Amino acid sequence: MNAASLSSTPAPHPLWQRIANILEFIKFSHTVFALPFALISMLVASHGLPGLRTFLLILVCMASARTAAMAFNRWADWNFDLTNPRTVRRSKLASRPTAAALTIGSLLIFSAGAFTLNPLCGWLSPVAAVLILGYSLTKRFTAFTHAFLGLALAAAPMGAWAAVTGELYSPAPWCLAAAVWCWVFGFDLIYATQDIEHDRRSRLFSFPAQFGIAAALLMARVLHVVTWLILAVFGLLAALSVPYWISLAVVAGALLYEHRLCRTGELDKINVAFFQMNALVGAALLIGVSIALWMPF
Repeated sequence: MNAASLSSTPAPHPLWQRIANILEFIKFSHTVFALPFALISMLVASHGLPGLRTFLLILVCMASARTAAMAFNRWADWNFDLTNPRTVRRSKLASRPTAAALTIGSLLIFSAGAFTLNPLCGWLSPVAAVLILGYSLTKRFTAFTHAFLGLALAAAPMGAWAAVTGELYSPAPWCLAAAVWCWVFGFDLIYATQDIEHDRRSRLFSFPAQFGIAAALLMARVLHVVTWLILAVFGLLAALSVPYWISLAVVAGALLYEHRLCRTGELDKINVAFFQMNALVGAALLIGVSIALWMPF
């Protein structure tokens, strides 16, 4: 047996490789942004865990809605992604017809799951679909495309609350949705600074391309201060105890570190700021809410 055969590793099975490619294609790992806030809303609305059926249907709706949104984004931006060094690899992970099929299939699953939950979720599912798909088109005509992405992700806590209670009269889900909107709006401004030159060449609208990196980072800082304040109001509305406020301190630290990292403009640090710090925000809040509900003190 030669050295080459000893050092070689088995090739992944074609099916598993295809699944891995599709998960990368739709950035499945970025589910860590919206899902914690849907779960927070679910836990507060049900004062703990809802029934297993409701919980599973919320997960199905979240996964299918996000898959539809990302697949449609890939389909709509196919030609733009081919000209962007940061995104050109996407075309090697899956085809454009695959993106279209994923979009349609996921929307059907989302709609079925929403109507199975309750009538309110069912009748609001077309509104949610417009929000999550429409974001991908906004960069063609407005510099505030990042705000539309925030609006799309803000639908997650609203939907989870409606799934549990069948209503949206309480101010709590609206407050949490507002926090998500500001938070996502802010971190997407940071993320978009990577594509400023490509956006200008392609005549795409983005806040950094229109107003510059300094203005985008300043706007992001303001939005994240507002995010923290709204999350504090949410804690008061939901009557959450000490563990939530400890998690809110962690969130403040994560957001401060995120903005410290992105000051340099270095790509690797922006990616850390975007993914790791924002994943920490959602995880910290979910843990804080969970402990506050089950161990109130």
